[in-house]
Amino acid sequence: MIKVFRLILVTLLGGGLLWAVPAARAQESSAHAVALSLRGPLTVPMADYLDRGLEEATKRAATLVIVQLDTPGGELSLMERMISSIRNSPVPVVVYVSPNGAMAGSAGTLITLAGHASGMAPETLIGAASPIDATGQDLGTTADNKAREALMAQARALTERRGPEAVELAQATIDVARAVTAREALEAGLIDVVAADLPDLLRQLDGHVIDIGGQTLALSTTGLIIDEVDMNVLEQVLTLLVNASVLSMLFSLGLLLLYLEVQTPGGWISGVVGAGLLLLALYGSGFLPVNWFGVIFIAIAFGLFVAEAYTPATFGALTLGGVVFFVVGSLVLFNSPGTLPVYRVSVPLVIALGVILGALSLTLVFVALRTLPRKPALGADVLVGQTGQMRTAQSAQIGSELWTVEAVDGAPLSVGDAVQVTGVRGLRLQVRKPGSSA
Repeated sequence: MIKVFRLILVTLLGGGLLWAVPAARAQESSAHAVALSLRGPLTVPMADYLDRGLEEATKRAATLVIVQLDTPGGELSLMERMISSIRNSPVPVVVYVSPNGAMAGSAGTLITLAGHASGMAPETLIGAASPIDATGQDLGTTADNKAREALMAQARALTERRGPEAVELAQATIDVARAVTAREALEAGLIDVVAADLPDLLRQLDGHVIDIGGQTLALSTTGLIIDEVDMNVLEQVLTLLVNASVLSMLFSLGLLLLYLEVQTPGGWISGVVGAGLLLLALYGSGFLPVNWFGVIFIAIAFGLFVAEAYTPATFGALTLGGVVFFVVGSLVLFNSPGTLPVYRVSVPLVIALGVILGALSLTLVFVALRTLPRKPALGADVLVGQTGQMRTAQSAQIGSELWTVEAVDGAPLSVGDAVQVTGVRGLRLQVRKPGSSA
């Protein structure tokens, strides 16, 4: 009986292994797609992430790269870099504007058109790709014409395979800033599919013919295993550092910690951390076209906050000036003509940060004043300068206490004489009559 049981067990285990090995091999041999996610304004870290994702797809011998896009746009130089990366990828790239409510605005329009295939989720938008200057305004006539013509030529090159209606719509997104829905883009042939999610996208693209590297290829997307490739820690940190609102908070917190170090020297942690945050803010600012003149205003604000602590008689006037300089400096730094609208800092946020810094500065000044050394309220030294009256030839009542006294000038003292304390010697008070010279 035991032998029979062992035979059954071995048979079951063997059968399981025979089933598991082909399954594992099938898993290893299954085609894979690499999925990337580009969210927010175009940034240098985002372009680096796209390049790394495309390289990873090549190393993994992936069948497809899916770029999930949701962006209001960004600098033309970054757009051109990302378009070049997509068009030169040896692995087919599908740009998918998602999720619902997402947009491929401005530069994102041409990035979508650069995909070897493209799709959009329902309730998404594409377009409004007219070139603007760094202030968000239309370019001057000559510069505007040059930029428009260059972008429209690029749009024609990316859409000519899609037919005249798609070319016309692509040019209209640049020439008159036209924006369309996913359904409208599909009807014009500007995109290939409208898909609810990634599985739906892959289902609809199965068998779709694309042109890559001058050769036609029919996509085979059935059973593709999707591998998500996320931003690494460095890319995530750098993405945060190129956010103007985050930089404003880093500047504010760094200033506050340095201010605490100035007010309470010896606590080196606040000074080191504050300096580190300021260095991070300055490093992140290097990725944005900022006006460094704003740093001067922020430095003046810090100086006014410090000065308030040493001149409390100003009753907060210096702190108020510091708040004004901080707000103006932040706006000059991040919202200058050299910064695109998508990279600008929120004005209410800057004002709120300035008010918070000012309030904390006044709070620290108030605390510092309360902890200043005060005149002792007890002890013999407190009696110096006080007046009293002689009760006996050798004692006087000073306040509510009776003290042994001696005349500092040797003059005789009589009962009832008014005396003033000039000093303390041991347990005796040295006194003199008011008006007499010591």
